[in-house]
Amino acid sequence: MNVNRLAQRASSLRLAAITLAENMRNGSFKSLYRGQGIEFSDVREYLNGDNVRSIDWNVTARMGRPFIKEYEEDRELSVFLILDCSRSMELGSDVTRLSLAQEASALLLLACEHNAGAMGAVFFDGKIQFSCPPKSGRENSMMILSKLDKIDSIPEYEKSDGSALSNAINGAAKLLKKRSLVFILSDFRSSRWDKPFARLAQKHDVVALRITDPSDSELPEIGTIPFYDAESKKKSLFPTLSRRFKAQWREANQKRSEQWKDFCSKHGAFPLSISTQEDAVSTLQRFFKQKARF
Repeated sequence: MNVNRLAQRASSLRLAAITLAENMRNGSFKSLYRGQGIEFSDVREYLNGDNVRSIDWNVTARMGRPFIKEYEEDRELSVFLILDCSRSMELGSDVTRLSLAQEASALLLLACEHNAGAMGAVFFDGKIQFSCPPKSGRENSMMILSKLDKIDSIPEYEKSDGSALSNAINGAAKLLKKRSLVFILSDFRSSRWDKPFARLAQKHDVVALRITDPSDSELPEIGTIPFYDAESKKKSLFPTLSRRFKAQWREANQKRSEQWKDFCSKHGAFPLSISTQEDAVSTLQRFFKQKARF
């Protein structure tokens, strides 16, 4: 992404975020805005018909007459972003995966400004580049957006090969003190993230945004090309003119995609694939406008 592209698009993204925020409130995730649970509020004297299981026995013993606990719904939604900035995300046919993920992240942050009480984030490549626990307030959301816009400015010597997706998920789990809406934006090409992901999805509402590119399934016919995977550090040769190789490439991508989607569904996460050929705004609006959970 060009430096300051997010800043240049801020106005249009903000307008789109208003509609997205409304879709989030009224669509698949509307239950999240009706309270994230109940929290202890106060005690009062027991009245005829009250549930005896709510009696506060410590206060009752101290006061000599029955008191019950009162609870109130916690309506502050906490939103958290986990953004993959690893080497593989820097690839793309026209637009890079990272550029699309940055724009989607900015849109989600701006939309959640209208809905959420607290927002946090973690950005990672082979190591954690930025981490912020959920906090309320516009100042915090603007700080996260600023960090998001400066990802491209990270000096090369500060970048780390590999992908710390599992560490980022584990780190997010430690930062989240209550049930939250968590967005994971990644190509999910690294390994060993499945167990941390499953644990996170047990306690939180997870939306897994898989960032894809047409080259994932169709390679351009440019002869035999050397390929270096910066994350696994493996070298390969891709015979892009070979029909057999291209068929195997497509099948491998299809299998990987189906396995990812099945894994998300199995653990109660919400899978969403966004291609670098698609518009992040319209794709996210369609997703959140849906009326049923997946």
